[in-house]
Amino acid sequence: MSGAPSSGGLTASLDPHLPGWLRPVGRAMLWVNRAMLGLGMVALIAAALILTSSVLSRYFLQASTDWQDEAAVFCLVGATFLCGAFLQSLRGHVGIEAFSTLLPPWVNRVRQLLVDLMCLAFCTFFAWKSWSLCHEAWVDGQTTSSSWAPPLWIPYSLMSLGMSLLVLQLLLQVVASANACRPARDPAVKEVAA
Repeated sequence: MSGAPSSGGLTASLDPHLPGWLRPVGRAMLWVNRAMLGLGMVALIAAALILTSSVLSRYFLQASTDWQDEAAVFCLVGATFLCGAFLQSLRGHVGIEAFSTLLPPWVNRVRQLLVDLMCLAFCTFFAWKSWSLCHEAWVDGQTTSSSWAPPLWIPYSLMSLGMSLLVLQLLLQVVASANACRPARDPAVKEVAA
């Protein structure tokens, strides 16, 4: 059995093109992604249980349920954003598989690098904006407009953490993709000084 985390048949592993000095960070990300996946599963189950209890208490007990919808949304925000880096580590986000199979390997590596760079730019902006929203919500004491009024920094912090992990995962993949695009050097051939 390898040291790579595995979840339900989905196995994440280190990219072989990741430079040696980044391998400890890559291994740490494998385990962080695995932990976030576990938290995401718990949050998804919690959201399902909260919504089910909400429906049952409204139907059978005619009880007012003003907190369940927001609590479920907070859980779903956490599940969605915290699992993004794990999904990216599998390269499981939306992609066109047929297109990549038509390209020569070197063109596909360059395409993958360009896509990773664009995703990194977008996700870096998104993470920065998420952290600024989280900071504003914390400083201003912002809450939702419901009667329960939970603080908004909770979903914003989950979103910010998830996007920051996604940025780190993309950064590792950009470095690995750039490394894969470099021409291979034959170690047997020694450079001769002119």
